[in-house]
Amino acid sequence: MLFLFVSESFAQKKNNDYNYYIKKVDTKIKIDGKSDDTAWANAQIATDFFQVLPMDTSKAKVKTDVKFCYDDKNLYVLFINYNYIKGSNIVESMKRDWNFGKNDNDLLFIDTFNDLTTGFSFGSNARGGQWDGLMSGGSGMNLSWDNKWQSEVDFDENQWTWEAAIPFKTLRYKENTTVWGINFSRLDLKTTEKSSWTPIPRQFPTASLAFTGNLVWDTPPPSPGANISVIPFITTGVNKNHEAKTNPKGEFGAGFDAKFGLTSSLNLDLTVLPDFSQVEVDVQQTNLDRFELFFPERRQFFIENGDIFNNFGSASLRPFFSRRVGLDAPIYYGSKVSGKLNDNWRIGGMNMLTGKNSDGVAGSNYTVLSTQRKIFKRSYIGAIYVDRETTLRKNHDSTNKLADFNRTFGLEYYLASADNKWLGKAFMFKTFSPEIKGQNNVTSLTVSRTTKKLILSGTMETVDTDVKANEVGYVRRNNYIHLRPEASYLFFPKGGKVLSHGPSIMLSFYLSKAQIDMNENTNVIFYKFNMRTQATFTVWRATDYVKLTGNFDPTGYKKQYLSSGQEHDWKSWGTMFTSKPQSVFTYGFETRYGGYYADGKRLRLDTEVAYRFQPYVSIALKSNFNKLTFEQDRRLPEALKKTTHNLWLLGPRLDVTLSNKMFFTNFMQYNNQTNNFNINTRFQWRYSPASDLYLVYTDNYFADTFAPKNRAIVLKFTYWWNV
Repeated sequence: MLFLFVSESFAQKKNNDYNYYIKKVDTKIKIDGKSDDTAWANAQIATDFFQVLPMDTSKAKVKTDVKFCYDDKNLYVLFINYNYIKGSNIVESMKRDWNFGKNDNDLLFIDTFNDLTTGFSFGSNARGGQWDGLMSGGSGMNLSWDNKWQSEVDFDENQWTWEAAIPFKTLRYKENTTVWGINFSRLDLKTTEKSSWTPIPRQFPTASLAFTGNLVWDTPPPSPGANISVIPFITTGVNKNHEAKTNPKGEFGAGFDAKFGLTSSLNLDLTVLPDFSQVEVDVQQTNLDRFELFFPERRQFFIENGDIFNNFGSASLRPFFSRRVGLDAPIYYGSKVSGKLNDNWRIGGMNMLTGKNSDGVAGSNYTVLSTQRKIFKRSYIGAIYVDRETTLRKNHDSTNKLADFNRTFGLEYYLASADNKWLGKAFMFKTFSPEIKGQNNVTSLTVSRTTKKLILSGTMETVDTDVKANEVGYVRRNNYIHLRPEASYLFFPKGGKVLSHGPSIMLSFYLSKAQIDMNENTNVIFYKFNMRTQATFTVWRATDYVKLTGNFDPTGYKKQYLSSGQEHDWKSWGTMFTSKPQSVFTYGFETRYGGYYADGKRLRLDTEVAYRFQPYVSIALKSNFNKLTFEQDRRLPEALKKTTHNLWLLGPRLDVTLSNKMFFTNFMQYNNQTNNFNINTRFQWRYSPASDLYLVYTDNYFADTFAPKNRAIVLKFTYWWNV
C-alpha cells in the first residue's frame, strides 16, 4: 500500500515543460563533424544548459548548443561544445564505450516510449570515440549493446563538434506517436562541470530518464519499414591444449545472427551456431568470500531488451542469469522476441538449445518468458517463467549430472517515483526441480529515499533452505533472512577544496531461516570527502561476526577447511582514494587491515595507475594484494597454523586506438590464487558500421611455473547486412 501511495503521489513528469521541436529536412547531411550543412541552419537550438555538478544551483558556465533533425531514414544530432578554458580536451582514448569520468564527452538520452524507464544512449568523447548503450530501470546503462549508426568529431582550440546519424531501424519506438523523451548531457573536465539541457538534482546521474524533456515531432516519426538485418560471421583459428598434450587443432566455424522488426517496437532476434570468441575476457577477482562471484553478461544476443530477463530480482537474487547458458557448452541456436506491445505492456520470450559440455554432461533446452505491465508513470508489475530441460533424461543418460529440469516462476513490483526520490522493488520467486523436496521460496523487499543531503534505504530478503536456482539463475546462498538498513548524509561547505563530505552507515544481518539465529553480522561506518577536482577520499571502520554454515577454506586455494558451525569475529578499517581525472596520470588505491577468520590478520592493498598519451594510447595497471596471517588457533587445520599466504592479482592493460574504428588491446592477468597467468590480445577493425574484423590471441600458463596450459588464435569476420 505504501508503494502504491508513493507512486500515485508523484505521477507528473518532472521536466514536462522542456520541449525540443524537431523538423524533417529534405537536404542531405554529410556526417563529418561540421555544422555547415544547410539542414542545420533552420533547426531549433537547445542551449543554456543547467549545471549538475559540482552544484545544481545555477546555469552551466560552459556553453553547449544541440540541434536535431530527421529524414526518412535517420535521426540526426549535432552538439557544438564551446571551450570555456582553451587548450586540449581531456580524452582517455578513442576506444568505444570509454570511461565516462575520464573523457570530455557528449551524451544523448532517448526515451522513445516516453515511459521514463527504458531508452537508448549515444555519445562521443572529444576525439570521436563512440558510446552506445541500452537503458533500463530509469538510469541503468548496458554498454555491451552494439548497433548500427555513425558519427564524427571535428575540433579546434575554441570548440569541438559532434555530429551523428542514427537510423530509425536501430531504434525501437511506437508508431504514430509525436512525443519522445529526450535529454543532452556534457562533461567538461577542464572546468569539472557536468551539465544537462534540463535541470537535474546533483544526487542523480544525467542519465536519469525521470528528468528528460520532450522531443516533439512535427509529424510522427517515419516507420522503419522492412527492418530485417542479417549478421553472418566466419571464424578460423588454431588452438593447442598443452595440459592434455594434444597436437594443435585447426578450427573453422560459421553462423549468423538475424534481427527482424516484427513491429517498430517489437523485435525477433535469432542466432545460429554463435561464436563469442571476440568478447572481452572477464576481469578476474580474488575470491576470499564463501560464495560464488558474479560476472556481467557481455554477449550481444543476450543484450537487447536483456533487462526484462536479467534484471528481474536483485543483484544477489536472479531467477534467470544468462551467463549460465552456453559458457561451458556450445549453443546450437537461440531465438528471442522482445519489446513493447503498447504503452503499458512489455514482453520477452527466449529459447536456446545447448550441446554437451566438456565434461560430457548432456545439453539443455532453455525457455524464458517475461512480461511487464506499467502502472502509474514509472512503476511496473512483472512476471517471469524460466525452464531448463535436459535433452536426455537421467534414465537414458547415466552420465548426466543435472536434474531433468529446473523451473522458476516469479513476480515483482518495481517502484520509481516521477521525481526519482523514491525507488524500490518487491519480488518473489519459487523454484521447482526433482531434487527439491522442501521449501523453495525467495522473497525480497527494498525501498530507498534519495535527496540532495540524505539517502535512506532498507532491504529485507528471505531464501528457503531448498532453493535450487543456480542452474538457470544466480542465488549466492540459501537458508537465510537478510536485513540491511543504510543511511548517508552530506555536508556542503561554502568554498574551499572540499565540495561535500559526510558519513554513511551500513548494517547487515543474516539470520538462519530454519533456526532464526544470527549467522552473520557486518556493521560499517564510512566518511567520504568529495573534492572540487573530482578526487575522492573515504575512510571506514567495520566489525564482522560469522557463524559458518558450511566448511570454508579461508585462503581460497589451499583446500584446508574451517568447520561448519564455528564462530568468528573481527574488526577492520580501511581507506579508498581516487585522483582527479583531468591529469594524464591517474591513480587510486584501497586499503584494508584488521582481523580475519580464526583470529587471523588480513591486509589488502588495491591499486590502479594509468597513463594516457591522448588520444591514442592508454596504459593501466591494476593490482590486488592480500596477505593472510594465521597463528596457533584451535579452530584452524594443522596445515594453516602459523602460516602466511600472499595472494597476488595483477592486471596490466594496454589500449591503442589508431582511430575511432581501429582498436588494439593487450590485457594480462596474473592470479596466483587460481594458479593462472592469462594473456588476451585483441585487434578490432570496424570497417563499416557494426561490421568488424577481429584477430584474437589467448594464452594461459600456470602462474607458479609459467608452464603453458593452452593457447589459441582466432580470426573472426562479421558483416551487418540490412536486407
